[in-house]
Parts: sequence; C-alpha cells; structure tokens
Amino acid sequence: MANVTAAMVKELRERTNAGMMDCKKALIAADADMDKAIDWLREKGLAQAAKKASRVAAEGVVAQYVTPCGCTGVIVEVNCETDFVAKTDNFLAFANNVAKHIAMADPADVDALMEQKFVDDESKTIADLVSEATVAIGEKISVRRFARFKTEGVVSTYIHLGGKVGVLVEVSTDEKGKDNEDVKMFAHDLALQIAAAKPEAVRREEVDSEKLQKEREIQRAKALEAGKPEKIVEKIVDGQIEKYYKEVCLLDQAFVKDPDKSIKALMAEVSKASGSPLDVVRFARYERGEGIEKRKDDLAAEIAAMQKA
Repeated sequence: MANVTAAMVKELRERTNAGMMDCKKALIAADADMDKAIDWLREKGLAQAAKKASRVAAEGVVAQYVTPCGCTGVIVEVNCETDFVAKTDNFLAFANNVAKHIAMADPADVDALMEQKFVDDESKTIADLVSEATVAIGEKISVRRFARFKTEGVVSTYIHLGGKVGVLVEVSTDEKGKDNEDVKMFAHDLALQIAAAKPEAVRREEVDSEKLQKEREIQRAKALEAGKPEKIVEKIVDGQIEKYYKEVCLLDQAFVKDPDKSIKALMAEVSKASGSPLDVVRFARYERGEGIEKRKDDLAAEIAAMQKA
C-alpha cells in the first residue's frame, strides 16, 4: 500500500473541499492516486462541496454560546448563500454547534478551528462538519470569524434580527458582582447598546489615532470653508471632536433606553447599587455579511451567454 502523507491529504482537501478524514480514507482506498481519490469522493457524494467552493456565501447568521458557568462567551459568523437556508433548522443547529465548540476548545483562529476535533464527536474535525453541512444543505457553508471572551467577571451576548447582528461584551467586577442581577442586566443592556449604536471603541484612549486625526482634519476644513476666523477654528474643532467621541466611544454614548444619561453614568449607578466595582473590558460586534461583496446576478447576460453557447 502506498504511503499517504499529510501533504497529500491537504492537497486533496483543497481540491475537493471534503473533510480531512474523508480525504485520508479516499487516498488509502485509491492507493494514493490523487485522481482516483477524487473520483472516490465524488462517488461517495463527499466532493460536492468542491463545486460550491467558488460561490459567494454572504448570508447566514451570527450565533452565540455562553458556558454554563457564565465565564466564557462566543459569537461566530457562519455564512451560507441564501437567506432561506440561513433560517433552516439544520443550518442553525450547525452554527450553534460551532459556537459551542469554540467556547469549549478555544481555537486560536479560524484555520486552527478547522483542524480541531469536534468536542461532541472526536471522530470528525470542524472541517469535516463544514463539508458535511455543505453537502447536506446544498449550499456553500463557511465559518468566517469568531470572538471568544473568557473572564473572571461577566460576559453577555445579544443576537438581533434572527442572527443578522451579534454582540459579545465583557464586564469586569468582583465575586459579589458576578452573581448580582443588576450587574447581569447592565451587561445585557451594554450588548443591546452596542448592537443599536455601533460604537467603535470602549473608551477615548482606544479610538484609532488615524481616524481621529482624519476627523480633526475634516472638521477643521469645514470650519475654514464656512469662513470661521482662524483664531476660533481650533475651539470649533475641539467641540466637534467631543461630539465625535460621543458617537464612537461606548462609555460616552447616550444610553439608548434613557438618552439623558451616558453609559458611563449608567455604569456608575449600577456599581453603586450593587456595591461592586464595574468596568467595560471589551466588546465584539458582528454584522452578517459586512464587507463581503455579494454576487449580482445579470439575467440578461446569462441569457445572452446561453444563446451564444
């Protein structure tokens, strides 16, 4: 029997998009002949995913999972091709399984995730699950990105519009605060806030310096264009930057449930009421398909191509 190497398995997987274990089985069955292995996978229905690899998967869901201890939270974006499939039980179950796995197995990134053995069935890798889901569901399925927060404080997640937007937020507190219902509600309100108001950073010090400088330049140019005297332009710019901070910094934003108070003021209130120190550590906000260029079907061009053929 010919020797089947890891490099051969990797090549076959790249060519067929089948699972790693299936690729290994195919190469063994084909005595390490790559073409025969591809045929073997096609015969078994395991290479169907390869036909879908070039398609655009911009629909899907952002799924979430929080461990029973409440100390680890995950959001993950899993994509498919159509909104119809994104709403099916099979696809949602797959996305939820991936979210749970990430929470339990702590992969470094998506590539590492694909190689990991599934926590609920170690006979399969996550890549195998993706291939199986692609074949079973009939569309290209991909895991695009994830965020995983492990904390000694509190984590909260929020999924909006059936998975169109997902938020994960971490709040630091003490042992008493971890079990306090007001603190848990504060973390949940933060997740709602982040979903609705789209902050870019937790606090001012974390705002991207290049974006901040760009905003200053824009506001300065607007003031000069409006004919404002040079000596007051900087004061005008400073005022506009204050408004900018209130738009992009979570702690400076007006609370969506009560615009008369800022998130920072809300945090101080909850901290006092609970008797526990609070701080917002970090957050992640995913919007399904953001940044993916969706395919635009041109029916006229397709008909013309068919007639030409």
